[in-house]
Amino acid sequence: MSIPAYPPKPVPGDRIAILSPASGLAGILPRPHELGLRRLREDFGLEPVEYPATRTMGATPEERAADLHAAFADPTIKAVMATIGGDDQITVLPHLDRELLRANPKPFFGSSDNTNLLLLLHNLGIVGYHGACLMTQLGRPYALHPLTAESLRAALFGSGPYELRPAERYGDVDRDWADPATFDAEPASQPAGGWLWHQPGRLVEGLAWGGNLEILSWLLMADREVERDPAAYEGRVLFLETSEELPSGETVFRILRNMGERGLLERFPALLMARAKAWSFEQPNDDDAKRRYVTEQREAVLRTLAVYAPHTMAVFDVDFGHTDPQLVIPYGGRVRVDGPARRITVTY
Repeated sequence: MSIPAYPPKPVPGDRIAILSPASGLAGILPRPHELGLRRLREDFGLEPVEYPATRTMGATPEERAADLHAAFADPTIKAVMATIGGDDQITVLPHLDRELLRANPKPFFGSSDNTNLLLLLHNLGIVGYHGACLMTQLGRPYALHPLTAESLRAALFGSGPYELRPAERYGDVDRDWADPATFDAEPASQPAGGWLWHQPGRLVEGLAWGGNLEILSWLLMADREVERDPAAYEGRVLFLETSEELPSGETVFRILRNMGERGLLERFPALLMARAKAWSFEQPNDDDAKRRYVTEQREAVLRTLAVYAPHTMAVFDVDFGHTDPQLVIPYGGRVRVDGPARRITVTY
């Protein structure tokens, strides 16, 4: 497997494509979308450009692929950002012109279901950026989270090492985007507690690979974008996060167990596990239930590592998942996990 290359970065004043390669939720809930567009202009100095399917809920895979082709082929577009995640981006992949994307590398930002596109770009030799969807991060109610903004700015415009920092407080309780009052107050948060380290006795440097755990499991089932030979991932840093659907600890264990049976887990000397989102509108857990959920997930990961990757170092509660704030991880970019110093540095 070749080492992915970093595409050229935008500069303030450049145009950035705003696409919905997953869900077109921006057409139904415009407030966070419009807020994200305004912040791109005012806070980052970029000019957002929307495409036909950006605000189209239920756009076909072909329509979403056409938007991606148009954005990547346009020489005046210097970066691409997804509005939000979803659950069917896997159906867009067969319609993508890989040679067009390979010939026009650009920084792509997205998370969750956008793991599909990040992995495809990675396989084309292009470093992508896991994080910073327009609606969820840039459209955050009241104000951008300072850690999210700092990480995104470094990933958008910078190149070189960036040290991730644990959040002092985090949030995972959502409010109704259809209610204007949602955007008038700072989102609720609670103490974060720092990162938790498992077997931190070594220093690991490698290229980042992973994304949303559920999406990776679907790609594995569909036999798409994942190398058949597990040795292709030797020495990489695995990073994983789970979604607002709150997969059970047993589900997490089974997905990781199957990755272990495939011979994947043992290839990664380090694992970064995102802080688990433990609340949703469908499962509005109280604080005790949230603690139980997070503990069950962590125990499921450790149980799997004990069997399939007993020498892997793991760091839990890193802020790159479905909680707030969200740090950007360079997909295919270099990551340094320094266990003795308890430090994580990525290269944007």
